[in-house]
Amino acid sequence: MKVLFFFYQWLIALPILLVLTILTALTTIIGCFLGNGNIWGYFPGRIWSKLFCIFSMVRVEVRGRENINKNTSYVFVANHQGAYDIFLIYGYLGHNFKWMMKKSLRKIPFVGKACAAAGHIFVDRNSPKSIMETLHKAEETLKDGMSLVVFPEGSRTPNGKLHRFKKGAYQLAIDLNLPVVPLTIDGSYAVMSRNTYLITPGKMILTIHPAIYPDPQQGHDIQELMEKSYETIASALPAEAENIVKKS
Repeated sequence: MKVLFFFYQWLIALPILLVLTILTALTTIIGCFLGNGNIWGYFPGRIWSKLFCIFSMVRVEVRGRENINKNTSYVFVANHQGAYDIFLIYGYLGHNFKWMMKKSLRKIPFVGKACAAAGHIFVDRNSPKSIMETLHKAEETLKDGMSLVVFPEGSRTPNGKLHRFKKGAYQLAIDLNLPVVPLTIDGSYAVMSRNTYLITPGKMILTIHPAIYPDPQQGHDIQELMEKSYETIASALPAEAENIVKKS
């Protein structure tokens, strides 16, 4: 069975998904140029992500969608298990959003230009000026139900465990007075970790937790906000995916 899926992946699924990626990128670029970027920057990518999971034989379960309102803007923070986190959130979160992503991703052919056209927010962590520009762009973007998705670990886990969170997303939530919604991703590491280019069919679970609101009475304590979201995300992971590192 593994041998059959290997040939299916490389000879059938991969060519189809490559064509779908290029078509989705072109649709996004042209659609955002001609029309509403919030629509064309979201729905083509959502369909593309679902097709990616279907052709990869990856099943998806979503829990807790009742915890979010499509008319409310949030800062979503998720653990980062593997490459399929992108498809899981884009395809199945069910809430319009922009990604906060590394500036280097802008160089990916077709995809980088599509992300720029869609209004996703690129971050250059080595430039204080760029970080300030990112904050200003986020402030302009996050309104009328438009939200932001951030992986506070910064990169995919190398071993399947939950790792240290960075402060950027939480500072943004405090500065803009937006609720933080923790997202737990479970199963993506087994489907495709950062250590392989091979897909393993399986099941991914996306758990959408209740929002955590910055507390003015606490002086908008960023450390407490980080710890609460970390513990919430960890609570929906199997024991082997947890880690002892909880805060920056």
